[in-house]
This record gives sequence, structure tokens and C-alpha cells, in this order.
Amino acid sequence: MLSSPLEGLLVLDLSRVLAGPYCTMILGDLGADVIKVEAPQGDDTRRWGPPFVAGESAYYLAVNRNKRSLVADLKTAADAVLIRTIASQADILVENFRPGTPERFGLSLASLRAQNPRLITLTISGMGATGPEAELPGYDFIVQATAGLMSITGPAAGEASKVGVAVVDLTTGMLASNAILAALYARERSGLGQHIDISLLESQVAWLANVGSAYLITGEEPTRYGNAHPTIVPYQSFEASDGAFALAVGNDRQWQSLCAVLEQPAWADDPRFSTNPQRVQHRSELVALLNQHFGQKPSAEWVKLIQAAGIPVGAVRSVGQVLNDPQVLAREMVVQVEHPTIGDLKLLGIPFKFSATPASIRLAPPLLGQHTQEIHQQFQPKVLSEPE
Repeated sequence: MLSSPLEGLLVLDLSRVLAGPYCTMILGDLGADVIKVEAPQGDDTRRWGPPFVAGESAYYLAVNRNKRSLVADLKTAADAVLIRTIASQADILVENFRPGTPERFGLSLASLRAQNPRLITLTISGMGATGPEAELPGYDFIVQATAGLMSITGPAAGEASKVGVAVVDLTTGMLASNAILAALYARERSGLGQHIDISLLESQVAWLANVGSAYLITGEEPTRYGNAHPTIVPYQSFEASDGAFALAVGNDRQWQSLCAVLEQPAWADDPRFSTNPQRVQHRSELVALLNQHFGQKPSAEWVKLIQAAGIPVGAVRSVGQVLNDPQVLAREMVVQVEHPTIGDLKLLGIPFKFSATPASIRLAPPLLGQHTQEIHQQFQPKVLSEPE
């Protein structure tokens, strides 16, 4: 019986920075044995700080648990052979090299799959493997700008803004892990692996979602609404007497309940506000009225009253408040592991809970090359046919 969903699977992780490592961390959390291959200088994110703790960056620590670190210089023949040896036994290979780099090292993905037909390979690129911009590099911030996200983020009268975390990288990593799981299921039926091509650009374009759909239907460029919603009102943040809270009135029944909370029953039947399309049309009038009311009480009082009415609402909280929240802690979204130099290390938890084969954190984020000797002993290089 499996103790975790991906127990027994071997992942060769040739990626760096965020999208690829986030993908492979998810696979590691699900039980896979992930070998993180690092150049002698280490993953770029090892130097992305401060903050650092015992020489390790918080950024690197965030996405590299449940992995073993192997230092390898792929420019050397011996290390290239070692990687081919590991790939011959691996189930999954993830990489985000610039186009043509694996071939220069004698590690073309096609040759690795020919050597190991069950191998699933996945390439993460900035712009995709084909098209006029296929050769361009891609960073999350650049794709947030060039793929439309920044144009719809930020205050209506202010500058276009990026999201506070590298959301394009993270979404690409999640989509990549999802695609790998589908390829594993396909392999169960066909016996063969395959190649997966995913990019930051396509991931970002795909999750323009309703905003992209609206443009395709109307041909009209979307605008920024700050914390408000373009097609639902009221659905935004409001200022109470002591701070902000977020309110999401998703339907007309919830609107009627809010009117009762505010002791304004006439608003529920007001022809300007009685249905969502009318509220969207008369957004500025309604928001002005709501602001007058919400400024009269503290945020916590409004949250309590509105929650009691069954309407989605929540205070705008800091990261520190969130990571000390009783619900977050009850759901084990802050965990502690033993790190070889840091000691007790707190990490964000695993967001999915399995009833029979739980995900788990078995390894702390590794030191650079921590498992190099161990992996060399495990995969004694053997003579393999050279790539064609």
C-alpha cells in the first residue's frame, strides 16, 4: 500500500528559480524522490535576499523542500554521463534551460526518451517552443507586463501594477505539475512517456479567464478597477473607521441581506440597486452610499455583522496576521522541519489533504550539494549509447 500518492517515482529536476522548482516541490510533497541538479554556483535564488538565515535565502527555502541536491557541472563529460544515467531510471524530467542548452551538453530530451521510453519530460520556457519570440527569455515580472496582467491590476487612476507574488511563475508551476500527473495517467495506459511544452506566456494568457473572454466577445479593452470587480457590485474593499475589509456580494439574495445589516431595506428595492446589472451601472452612487455607512464602525464589527448574515467578508490582513491565524494554524499551513544548519525551520504547509495517502514534508530544503556523494553512489554511471 502506498504511503503517499507518488511514492516510488523519481524526478530529475534540472530547473531553477521558481516555476520549475515550484512544480517539482509539489511532486516531492506528493511523495516523489526529487533530485535537484544545481550548477556549482547553485540555484540563482540561493542569492536572492535578504532575508537570509544561516546563509540560506528565504526565497530558496520557500520552494525546495522534499528534494536532494546534486551539484553537477554539465559542461564536464563525467557529470553529463551521470545525468544521463539518472534520466535512464527517472520517471519525470523537468527543465527550463534556454533553447538548445540540453543539446550542447549531449542531453537532448529526445535522446533521453529514446534511452528511457517511459520518461516524461517537461520544458518550461518564457514564450513557448515555437513562434517568432520562442528564443526570448522570460521572467515573471516581464510576462505580467507583456501578457496583460499588469494592465488590469492596480488603481483605476494609477499606474499598472504587478501582483505581490510571482503569480505567473507559481501558476506555471502548478499547471506543469498538473500536466505531469495527466502524462503519468496516460503512461499507465500506453506504457510510454511523452514531452510537455509549457510557458509563462501561455499560462498567463490562459488565466486571463473571464477578462480575456470579455475582450474576445466585445473587442473592448478591459480597464483597471483597483480592488473592485468589473462585473459584480459591491465586490471590493471598503474603509471602516479603523481599517479596510473586503466585501463580496455575489448575488441579489446576498445584497438583500446586506441591506438588512445596514438597516437600509429601501435599497433592496431601489431600481438602481435591486439587481447586479443595475448595481454595476450605478456603481459610483452605490459605493458612495456604502462608504458613508462603513466609516461609522470598526472593521471587526462590520466583519462580524456581515458574516452573521451569510455574506462573504474579511478584514484586509497583513502576512504576519495570516500566518498566526488560528484557522491557518489549524489547517497546518505553517509547519516546522529540522534543517541541517538552521535547526528548527518554519515553512508554509501543504494545501492539499489526502484521506488515504497524505502528502508530507520529509526533507528540509537541501544545502547546496548536500546529497551529491549519496547520489553518485546510488547512480554509478554506466556506459550509455551516445545521443545521435
